[in-house]
Amino acid sequence: MPPPPPPPLGRSRRRGSRSEHVFDPALDDDELIAARGRFARGRWSEARTLLVGTGRDWDRRAHRLLALAEISSAVDWAGDWLLVEPESTDAAVLLGCARVARALRPEAGAHDAARAREACLAAAHLTPEDPTPWLALLLLDRGRDDGADETGRLFEEVRSRHPDHHHAHHVMTALLAESSPESGRDPLHEVYDFAAWAAELAPEDSPLAVLPVIAHAERYRVLVAAGIEPADPAASGHWSGRRARQVTKAAFDWWLEWERDDHPRHRVDLNFLAHAKVREGRPAEAAALFHRIGAHATAAPWSYAGGEPHTAFTAARAYALGAP
Repeated sequence: MPPPPPPPLGRSRRRGSRSEHVFDPALDDDELIAARGRFARGRWSEARTLLVGTGRDWDRRAHRLLALAEISSAVDWAGDWLLVEPESTDAAVLLGCARVARALRPEAGAHDAARAREACLAAAHLTPEDPTPWLALLLLDRGRDDGADETGRLFEEVRSRHPDHHHAHHVMTALLAESSPESGRDPLHEVYDFAAWAAELAPEDSPLAVLPVIAHAERYRVLVAAGIEPADPAASGHWSGRRARQVTKAAFDWWLEWERDDHPRHRVDLNFLAHAKVREGRPAEAAALFHRIGAHATAAPWSYAGGEPHTAFTAARAYALGAP
């Protein structure tokens, strides 16, 4: 008996409804969660210990700094830390990330972006080998309509310091997916070339092997927003074509062989891969991924059809696990 069809993940939210679910950027990093709770109360010594212990694991360092930076009072507490320890590179980078987080909030103004850029450049000067200030600048620049050249330069600043930087590659994939929406499901679109290039250059055990799936999902987001693809993924050929099958199979095969559950952002990749497997109509394979994801859902890509992301995630998980 064939499995039931995948749930309509693009189902719209009811007007006036609000999701009470908060997606936690810390994911499954318990040390980070503990230090963040203390940092939110102004106790930055635990954050200092956490970042010292992180060392030069650049992916983990960026993950932790950006999660700390999301705290509403992060600019104040990082500023206090830097006043007490003006030579602290960790405090300087955290202040830059916190200012970027503030500048990206809807109520922010141009002066917030200027101060964020200044803080990130100051941090980059203090710690020239660290890609994190450049990642923060990349995130700051990401939304500029005229920022393509600058965004590419900032990506290269990150990549020159850490060629396999996970978060930076995701940012560039999302950006490239947004070019030429009118070309539709163009198999030669630049985002696919970029993702294939990055996956090919990366080491065999690198989670960048999943990047072609990220590219396919990001392109879907763009085409739905442009009205070119239907909001209901089940009605879209985007997920049933040859490219979708190839990239999803390759990424799932990589996961079976190399599962990197030690990577700080591996739950991000698992959410994208589970989303693709649900859309492919392979609930058994998706179920294995949902078991690994556990409670650590991410807003992307479950929001990419325009629906409420946690509702879409729970519907997809129920489909994969065979729940009624």
